[in-house]
Amino acid sequence: MEFNFLFYLAIFLFGLAAGSFLNCVIYRLEVNKSFLKGRSFCPHCKHQLNWQDLIPLLSFLILRGKCRYCQKPISFQYPLVELATGILFLCVWQAGGEPLSFFFNSTIASFLIIIFVYDLKHYIIPDRVIYPAIGIAFLYRAFEALAFNHWPLGFEISSLINPLLAAFGAAAFFLVIVLISRGRWMGVGDIKLAFLMGLILGWPNILAALFLAFFIGAIFGVALVIAGRKTLKSEVPFGPFLVTGTFIALFWGQEVINWYLNLFLLK
Repeated sequence: MEFNFLFYLAIFLFGLAAGSFLNCVIYRLEVNKSFLKGRSFCPHCKHQLNWQDLIPLLSFLILRGKCRYCQKPISFQYPLVELATGILFLCVWQAGGEPLSFFFNSTIASFLIIIFVYDLKHYIIPDRVIYPAIGIAFLYRAFEALAFNHWPLGFEISSLINPLLAAFGAAAFFLVIVLISRGRWMGVGDIKLAFLMGLILGWPNILAALFLAFFIGAIFGVALVIAGRKTLKSEVPFGPFLVTGTFIALFWGQEVINWYLNLFLLK
């Protein structure tokens, strides 16, 4: 029991550290800087941060949400991203699979977190994030088809075709929406994200993810209109809802599908 607690704690702390790096990537995407070069600094006063300023989650609490040097407030994005990444890494591990599966899913989760935050803030899904994520997802699916089916004796092409069909099907669905609305309802970035979702989830989990994305998006959209924060003509980024649907389908996709079938089709 004690070993399990320490193991899960290690995964959570690893997720916090990864979340801290993701915050750095998000900020450097915003200012168009290299992800790996240069030390971290306060975005307000530009003072270079020391190690005690960079302890994930803990530094924010100790500093009471303010920069040590200029006392300007630190965005809540930083602790929230760190905490969310830690929790998601725990969920990825709890979902099971080999270490390689954990590495892939945690890497993909990191890409999705960046997309969630960046699209929420800037209404755009950056190509510098989505294209590498698609490449990694495709290579992993191809490796699965080879390594887990005793290549070269038995390359199971169907295990690669399933996520590819899900990817192209989801992307085609969003392409139709973009063409019909002339880009007013969805953007090209949503097409690319839908393709990535298909590679990650395959069939039929991609259906659960899309259903959840539209369902959650509709709830939030109505709530924002009622609260007076948006109007029916306001632009709302859809990427965060797609990412949310992906995470739910990744961990509980079959349960969502079973619930839907029992609710609407089997009565």
